[in-house]
Amino acid sequence: MRDGYVVSWQGQDYDAVPDGDKVRIYGTRPAEGFTEVKPGRYVRVLEPDEYDEIAYVRTMCTWRGEPFIVLAEADTWLRLEYTGGRAPVARRLGLEEFDYGVYQGWAPASEIRDLYEHRV
Repeated sequence: MRDGYVVSWQGQDYDAVPDGDKVRIYGTRPAEGFTEVKPGRYVRVLEPDEYDEIAYVRTMCTWRGEPFIVLAEADTWLRLEYTGGRAPVARRLGLEEFDYGVYQGWAPASEIRDLYEHRV
């Protein structure tokens, strides 16, 4: 489940973190120009003219007929945030009000429909 920046570089997508004008990209294998920051985690800093595209990717889905962002995964459960904007619906679904007007909850992965990645 992705929820964060990605950069397209040399025909591949990498998890990324903007860093001023530059961007840090992360990989799971050693490669030329990457530095190991911890076992199995490698980073490379790119200049703006070195990569093709930067985008924010969110994993979206439908649960019980309503729209959600997928925030996390634990075993066979997904942490969801409701994006429908209707408090009565959020309460009917048994969601917690995480912040004012922000409703979240856990749902069985088997009940999730229409799972997809949305690029912003």
